[in-house]
Amino acid sequence: MKAFRCRSCDNPLYFENSRCVSCGTRLGYSRDERLIVPVDDAGRYTAADGTPWWVCRNLTLSGCTWLAPVEGGQCFGCDLTRTRPNDDDAVGLRQFWAAERAKRHLVAELDVLGFPVVGKHQDPVDGLAFDLLSSVAESVTIGHADGVITIDLAESEASHREKLREQLDEPYRTMLGHFRHESGHYYEWQLVGTGERRARYRELFGDETRDYQAEIERHYAEGPPAGWEASYISGYATMHPFEDFAETWAHYLHICDTIETASEHGLTTVGTVTSFRHFRDVVVGIWVPLAIALNMINRSMGHDDLYPFVIPGPVLDKLEFVSTLAGAARRDGADA
Repeated sequence: MKAFRCRSCDNPLYFENSRCVSCGTRLGYSRDERLIVPVDDAGRYTAADGTPWWVCRNLTLSGCTWLAPVEGGQCFGCDLTRTRPNDDDAVGLRQFWAAERAKRHLVAELDVLGFPVVGKHQDPVDGLAFDLLSSVAESVTIGHADGVITIDLAESEASHREKLREQLDEPYRTMLGHFRHESGHYYEWQLVGTGERRARYRELFGDETRDYQAEIERHYAEGPPAGWEASYISGYATMHPFEDFAETWAHYLHICDTIETASEHGLTTVGTVTSFRHFRDVVVGIWVPLAIALNMINRSMGHDDLYPFVIPGPVLDKLEFVSTLAGAARRDGADA
């Protein structure tokens, strides 16, 4: 995440700021400029080309500070949300705030890395949408199907996540992590395709035509196979090639975002991971030393490791493959 600063007083800003705490300037996030910009008392911002923008109508509903193209309208990020809690669901609406925050973080990173974000309101067949559902009254299963990512809003509650994390023996569980993982299923569907790219995918992750339901049942009955740590980023990744890819994709996003944040705040001299020819060089030369340092900092504060994972050689190969998909997406778009 970039280190944003107020254009009016140069005070540091967080990505979620709707107002500068130093000078009081109202703020909005310009997705086109990838910057936090000042808005007037009416919530309006005029871009350099003269185009007017307004702060999203969902500022008070979900904390959204993104700019919308019409006054009283909602932004692109909010357009991606297909379903949200009912207005009378106080618990769900409180949890919705945290989910929308994580979703905006995901979309901003995808923009930086060059992955196309096309909503179902733009492309009903291949577009992306989110169902952010309250499990107050009914059970919700997190997942992806045909471009729709479903998130259980209860995952915004730390006590709920920690209970499930312990039950499932997971080293890590966050709302942003769910968004990243499930987006991996979407981008595999959109970007891996056929031909040489699919062949390489199968070399690395396995045959995705294996019966998914049968593999789920096997995984929860038997657990991950012995020695899985030598070839997978997590035990969950051993379930099926779909899950292996999604887990690897999520870690690619974890690594890219954390390195950018560290660089923006002076903790490393690396500007952007996209400047490296091979992503494995980023992991070995930048990420592993940084992750060790961050883990030790967390331990110094009495917390668990920030990044409780080991990256073996086969996972480096998988991460390298995932890193090539942004370029593939740009080429595919140019050929369309």
